[in-house]
Amino acid sequence: MAAAADSECKRSLNRRPSSSSFRLRCSSLNSLRLRRVFDIFDKNRDGLITVQEIHQALTRLGLETDVSDLDSTIRSFIKSGNIGLTYDGFVALHESLDQRLFGLEMEEEEEVAEEDESESDLTEAFKVFDEDGDGYISAEELQAVLGKLGLPEGREIDRVEKMICCVDQNHDGRVDFFEFKHMMQSVVVRTS
Repeated sequence: MAAAADSECKRSLNRRPSSSSFRLRCSSLNSLRLRRVFDIFDKNRDGLITVQEIHQALTRLGLETDVSDLDSTIRSFIKSGNIGLTYDGFVALHESLDQRLFGLEMEEEEEVAEEDESESDLTEAFKVFDEDGDGYISAEELQAVLGKLGLPEGREIDRVEKMICCVDQNHDGRVDFFEFKHMMQSVVVRTS
């Protein structure tokens, strides 16, 4: 039975059935997301991310930035004596950018809007992976994003296909928004 499902999944992955940034506004997801982003940027795993490491990661994602502008934005968050951002500095940078770009909201409004924001965050995150904007994440799209981030899975389609199969509840070989949302919510529940 499992072999048949795996075979069906592999066959459907071969069918080819927008990209946007996402802001990290939902407090229950922030810590996990920020840690993952920090780890992706920290290519040499020294616990610091340099302006150059951030620039390289943004460039891989197709977000062209001027290194001197990036440096001037980040410099005040780098602790004296360090050559890059610690995780705490990265979190402070994120919070500063979030407040500057999206403004401060009243606590009551945040409580009421947290579920909508979470949905919006998930929608924006989904769009990062759904590069062709068809409403599905294919193995090829997932592999492309992982490759842009320099992750080893980006070079191994078999591993990417297994990732898709683990999330693909209806066995159509791709991940729709509801499957993506379910996966993200289960990640948050497991790590909380």
